[in-house]
Amino acid sequence: MSSAPDRIRAVFADAGCTGWLHARRCDDSGDEVCVGGSERVVIASVYKLLLFVAFCREVAGGRVDPHARITVDPAECTPGPTGLAALHDPVTLSRRDLATSMMTVSDNAAADVLLGEIGLAAVIELAVESGLIETRVVGGTADQHRSLVRDTDTHTTAEAFAALADNDEAWTISAYDPSYASATTPEEMTRFLRLLWTGRLLPAEHTAFARAVMGRQIWPHRIAAAFPHRDVLVAGKTGTIGVIRNEVAVVEFPGETPVAVAVFTRAARADPTLPVVDAAIGEAARIAVTELRRPR
Repeated sequence: MSSAPDRIRAVFADAGCTGWLHARRCDDSGDEVCVGGSERVVIASVYKLLLFVAFCREVAGGRVDPHARITVDPAECTPGPTGLAALHDPVTLSRRDLATSMMTVSDNAAADVLLGEIGLAAVIELAVESGLIETRVVGGTADQHRSLVRDTDTHTTAEAFAALADNDEAWTISAYDPSYASATTPEEMTRFLRLLWTGRLLPAEHTAFARAVMGRQIWPHRIAAAFPHRDVLVAGKTGTIGVIRNEVAVVEFPGETPVAVAVFTRAARADPTLPVVDAAIGEAARIAVTELRRPR
């Protein structure tokens, strides 16, 4: 029987994508499944996980009031298909709910507002203190969209994404290059998830809040699709931009040690929707998690 990494590589090849994966249990064991896990990859909206934990740290330290309310005008927001940008009128909500929207529906507008509230320095400090030496966050979604418009020589974000979806064009853009875009490694993401899940990043109350919010992510088409069982918890964060499709998550079976898994992909095709790649992310995660499952 072929090894788990070999089977994962075959899954990525069959889906027509390049893939990177790392998985480990959320304990002190050294067991892992690794397919290019130390290579730097584009983080895309997975950066919102770091921003979310940085926000929770600011709350825990008494520097941010999570209940304080803020009014956001969708007309002035970062574009996005979900969350605040999809609304029509100004909305007032707490900073805690802003963070929740950012994580559960990958709300671009909420993320940029929250980043403006706590500052990029707080996110960078979190990464450094967590030992994530290969992880770099260079800005929010609005910054990324500006670079897309510049690199595609278009006028709007919508035009930029339309250009990127053209399979007859080959784009070399900074958003696809981990040397220029916000980036990480799969291994650092599972290490970060393990730190979060074991309470080493936040006090107990805030750890519980972070885990609960991550468990309410609405997207079922990647890692969650591989674990369609009512009693299995999948708590994660997706990330997508053009040919980049990612997800990091913690998968927990009843009575077993949770397993952190990070899957990053780059597709050969530029179609906005590629269900075969989404399915490959789930299948690769299933193989890795199955290999690492152990009773508590």
